[in-house]
Amino acid sequence: MNEAAALRMTLSDVAALAQVQRPVVSMWRKRSIGSAHPFPQPAALEGGRELFDACHVASWLDATGRGNNPEAASDTAAFTRMPRTTASDSPENTLAALTALLTLKAMTGKTVGQLSRDELLDLADECDPDDSFLYAELEAQGPSFASAAAFADRLVDSAYNAAAAFEQLLAARFRVGLREHSDTALTESAVGLISAAAVELAATLGGNAVFADSTRGGSDLLMGVVHAAGESAPVTFLTADDDGGAARLVRRRLRVHGVNGGQIRVDSSGEFAVHGPVVHVAQYPSPGQPGMDAPQILAALEHLVLQMDDQQRAVIIAPARVLSDVPPEAGAASIRSGLLRTGRVRAIVRLPQGLLRSKPREAQALWVLGPAFAEVPIAERWTMVADVSTRDLTEDVRQDLISDIVASMGDRATLRAHSFRFARLVQTRVLLAGRGSLVAVTSRGPALTADGAGAALRGEHLVRLLRTGGPENIGNVGVLPGDSKVKAQPASVQELMTAGTLSYRKGNRLADAHLTAASGTRVIGPADLLQPDTAPSRYISLLEFAASNPGGRLTEPGDVVFCTSPRPAAMVDADGGCAVVFPARVLRIEAGDPGGLLPDVVAADINALSGRDKDWRHWQLRRVPDAQRKKLAETLSRLQHGQHLARERLKRLEELATLITDGVAGGSLTLTEPGTTLAEPQTEGTT
Repeated sequence: MNEAAALRMTLSDVAALAQVQRPVVSMWRKRSIGSAHPFPQPAALEGGRELFDACHVASWLDATGRGNNPEAASDTAAFTRMPRTTASDSPENTLAALTALLTLKAMTGKTVGQLSRDELLDLADECDPDDSFLYAELEAQGPSFASAAAFADRLVDSAYNAAAAFEQLLAARFRVGLREHSDTALTESAVGLISAAAVELAATLGGNAVFADSTRGGSDLLMGVVHAAGESAPVTFLTADDDGGAARLVRRRLRVHGVNGGQIRVDSSGEFAVHGPVVHVAQYPSPGQPGMDAPQILAALEHLVLQMDDQQRAVIIAPARVLSDVPPEAGAASIRSGLLRTGRVRAIVRLPQGLLRSKPREAQALWVLGPAFAEVPIAERWTMVADVSTRDLTEDVRQDLISDIVASMGDRATLRAHSFRFARLVQTRVLLAGRGSLVAVTSRGPALTADGAGAALRGEHLVRLLRTGGPENIGNVGVLPGDSKVKAQPASVQELMTAGTLSYRKGNRLADAHLTAASGTRVIGPADLLQPDTAPSRYISLLEFAASNPGGRLTEPGDVVFCTSPRPAAMVDADGGCAVVFPARVLRIEAGDPGGLLPDVVAADINALSGRDKDWRHWQLRRVPDAQRKKLAETLSRLQHGQHLARERLKRLEELATLITDGVAGGSLTLTEPGTTLAEPQTEGTT
């Protein structure tokens, strides 16, 4: 085997083959020096990385018994670097040639490594006479690519069949840096959610399921649909007729898995037409166009929506900044509003971060498209919105979310019969009128009480109990059912900051050596927010603070001090004059224009958030009607004073219980009837 065709492995590949952690291989290599079986020496260098001969590594693992994979020798080919057909060939061309060989092998059942180049091309011409998925990839290779054909045979032997070998090659795209194929790759949980939703929507259309992907190269979603659909019923896939490398790879992938497929004619402007009951699945940016910006994504969605009829459904995933959050530019906002006005956007779901492998901090969102219900007046049309960005996509979450999505396709009777877990129905005109996030109406804070009369009765009962049950003076607290017409809508922190209602202050960086437990300016950090009753008080000299933080600022009365890690937590600094230490930070309500915000309500909303909800700019904060702000502040102040008295009373009760328990058990105290006085102790030497 020549140098180009030799099977090479990095140390990370060796770890994957042996089913151990990467540092374990380094330890093996170091400790085996001078032993009877030293770790193989590097065979080559590639981009500064050491490459090892795969056959030598397999022999070493077999001889030493290292690792957790007893079949390592048989599996070696599946974990090696893709061999180059020529020394100057690119990984992309090598992947194209190998996947073409695997597809040819799956379609013919022949051992391709034993065929000459001419024989392989004749066979490829028979299988792909129109050159739509593999002929060009093989024709482009020179005579030396026979070594790649031999490797394809070895890969199939290692993976047991051509389809599994194909998937192993695609899994290697992350290890070998194939940007075109890895930049848009979704996690398994994201693919599972989208494909399961698509299959459920297809089931509502009846007949044999047809799935279409008009983007360039979105094969991960299509294969997810294949797995989700199973073998219960035949499925057909339609893909774009684009001749780019990503689109041809999709067609090879479907063929190697034996899936029926057709093509969608997409013109140069992106317009296309699909007829009959179809479920569209698409990801933007797509693998074939990874650089799409917001207007391009929404323009592609516009082409999809305009060709749909009421027999078609669609599940679309794209960045949340495009589909659900505040659009980054006016042009994108205009296109998005136009799509909402069509009535086909039946559901909008903001998903958690971490679903895009290459950009784990970028949140994704779903649009689910369906019938427009033209008979419903425009002013009365509705859209389902949900925000699951703080939840893990566990099996129960996926199932309930998909149930909500399927229900969103129905009419009013269907919606009334369904119990939504994550979603909420919102009039589409409300979404169009808003300037913020489309899912902002699903507050992440505590749910607002729906039954005002019930809440008022419970409040009156609690007030009566508190007036007679202890020394706490809560004053006159009266409650009545509220008027839903004057309820202020929640808003995100970012929206409130943009409006000038809320401002943000960074925490100060203070050295622990400057902090004391004695006196000075109080310091507030994450520990004080997470454990307000047990965290030790810390202080810093005002002179020391000014010297170490020339630009530092102290808090003002009413500032909300918060942190995001290890979980969101907040407190109100009622007195001000404290030094906030990073990573704690400050939200300050504008006194002249509070916008319905109240510090205690803001802190309560933050403390009620999920531990995974760390994106503080998207936190939803409840607002109080102007007529109720002052009264609520005064009432909360009295109740908090009562809580302080109750805590002090509880401490004294706990101290008394401990004192009596230890005293009686230890013999230093004797319990008597209430009212018995303590006798005066006698003094020796007195009469």
